[in-house]
Amino acid sequence: MRSRYSAYALADADYVQATWHPDTCPATLDLADGTRYLGLRIHRAGPDTVEFTADLRGPGGERFKLREHSRFVQWQGRWVYLDALEEGQPSAGASTEP
Repeated sequence: MRSRYSAYALADADYVQATWHPDTCPATLDLADGTRYLGLRIHRAGPDTVEFTADLRGPGGERFKLREHSRFVQWQGRWVYLDALEEGQPSAGASTEP
């Protein structure tokens, strides 16, 4: 999770896509929109989910928080981002932490 946050902050779209499950990864990813990444707080990490808040500054200078429950799965022997859980959606249950 922290490495993906760093990749977003550095606008490293190749890394973000390489750590995203191919079934849910967008074909293209533009991270050069001027968003600044100001901080990351991990609230909880479970066997296959990470709940976090990212503090951001948008291209127009507005500050906002992105809060998400990210779901990770093992794919080809490594942990990759699958998607974000909807509120109240159960996690799948994996054997080790991402």
